[in-house]
Amino acid sequence: MSTDEPSVPIVCDECETETRVPLDDLADALEKHNAQKHDGESVAEVDPAIKDRLADLVAEDLGLFDEDATERP
Repeated sequence: MSTDEPSVPIVCDECETETRVPLDDLADALEKHNAQKHDGESVAEVDPAIKDRLADLVAEDLGLFDEDATERP
């Protein structure tokens, strides 16, 4: 993995593991781990703190935190 390539932390509480994978390989890595270790059940996931932060950034970018956006019917 190149140092310039972004990586994403993934965690599996059931296996008690945490690793980082290149962003381009994220979906495949999660699918492979869950298929091999958990019969396809979505147990391993992107680190929840990263998911929450990303969701906040996207919502902010879309203007969902603006007062005008929350006042619409």
